[in-house]
Amino acid sequence: MSDSPAARLQVLFEGHRLTPTQRRIAHCMVRRAADVPFLSSVELAELAGVSQPSVTRFAVALGFDGYPALRRHLRELAPAEAAGEASLNEYQQAVEAEIENLRHLAEVLADPAPVERAGRLLASSRPLPVLGLRAAASQAYGFSYFASKVHPDVRLLHEGGTMLADRIDGAVRAGASALLCFALPRHPREVVDALAYAQGAGLSVVTVADSAFAPVAAHSDLLLPAAVGTGLAFDTACAPMLLGRVLLEAMCDGLPDAQARLEEFDAGAAARGLFVE
Repeated sequence: MSDSPAARLQVLFEGHRLTPTQRRIAHCMVRRAADVPFLSSVELAELAGVSQPSVTRFAVALGFDGYPALRRHLRELAPAEAAGEASLNEYQQAVEAEIENLRHLAEVLADPAPVERAGRLLASSRPLPVLGLRAAASQAYGFSYFASKVHPDVRLLHEGGTMLADRIDGAVRAGASALLCFALPRHPREVVDALAYAQGAGLSVVTVADSAFAPVAAHSDLLLPAAVGTGLAFDTACAPMLLGRVLLEAMCDGLPDAQARLEEFDAGAAARGLFVE
């Protein structure tokens, strides 16, 4: 099992029935995994946007006497890791953190069943709407770019506004059965609302998010977590991007004509001189 701070927290939270407020705290802790052992309950409450007593109740729900006991537990695990990072500059630390995120993703993928199930859902949806707003827009665009080479009808939803629900309705009318969402921090309220709307319209929602406790979890039929890096001014999303490519592979397995479509595209690209190599 990965020994990264985020991975340890995920393991700690697994198996506990958490309230929406507690899931919010858990999500915040995963996002700030390296800092959590050194935060007071007041500081954590401010970061998560909850009350200080909520943090205390959260610690008790995890089986600790209170938040100080939870923090002591996390501090006991932190020193060995911190010592190894002391000689690294902030850029190296960001790379090392992403490597840990990728290692954790590899371990999660040891059970391929969730991704395989997601691949079947995406392959069978005609059309396939792919949603990603703000920070997640590039992930949705990248997936859609490659998916359109093998899937007959991919519809990219990367702009919000009042037309978003209309485009979901249009996909449903055209026969869509599933929607793929990329959801990354900070999570726009509009994405949460759009997923709730999509579920209400009868779509199965597959979501790639930065943690299993992200705000979109409540409106996802299948959530696939891939942590983001938080060591730089702006988050890094290597693991979510790679998980998107893994989903593409799983979707191709559910499309019997995927290889033929790729070969058709390559032939057309060659005839047009599309690429220089």
